[in-house]
Amino acid sequence: MSERTATRTRETAETSIECTLAIDGTGTAAIDTGIGFFDHMLTSFAKHGLFDLEIDCDGDLEVDDHHTVEDVAIVLGEAFDEALGDRSGIVRYADRKVPLDEAVAGAVVDVSGRPRFYFDGAFSQEQIGGFTSDMARHFGESLAMNAGLTLHLEVTGENAHHEVEALFKALTRSLDDATRIDERREGTPSTKGTL
Repeated sequence: MSERTATRTRETAETSIECTLAIDGTGTAAIDTGIGFFDHMLTSFAKHGLFDLEIDCDGDLEVDDHHTVEDVAIVLGEAFDEALGDRSGIVRYADRKVPLDEAVAGAVVDVSGRPRFYFDGAFSQEQIGGFTSDMARHFGESLAMNAGLTLHLEVTGENAHHEVEALFKALTRSLDDATRIDERREGTPSTKGTL
């Protein structure tokens, strides 16, 4: 199996980002976005998806967290897209449900190359530290659009910290499952012969 890694950067007037991703990793993470809770979520994303992930982001947090979260998701999505290449041999489809205390989140993913995003749920509190709860939904959407995923996310609960954390864990577990290599498969997982 060839190395499924990528390094991506993004420089705008709003953010400066460096991201390195290894899909077939061990879950190591070095994350610095300037948003404590977001760093916690991305570290959890790496740990539970067994992705090796380094992200350094200098964003305009004096405005708010929107540009930082969105642009990190864009760069991470681009890194997944590059690292997956032609997606040869991958499982392609996966779904996971993850609980965290009273919260339950679900993710269904098709690593299809055709970006679509759907979300069902609401967050119980607007803010978690310096992180706006609804940015978790926007993170999923931006990741899907740039990684070429069809992604359905859902969440219920009573505590936004639990809801968002369960959502990130369901997302990363489904991505780990869907991006795994199936040794029985030759080529891309499509009757068209390409994704």
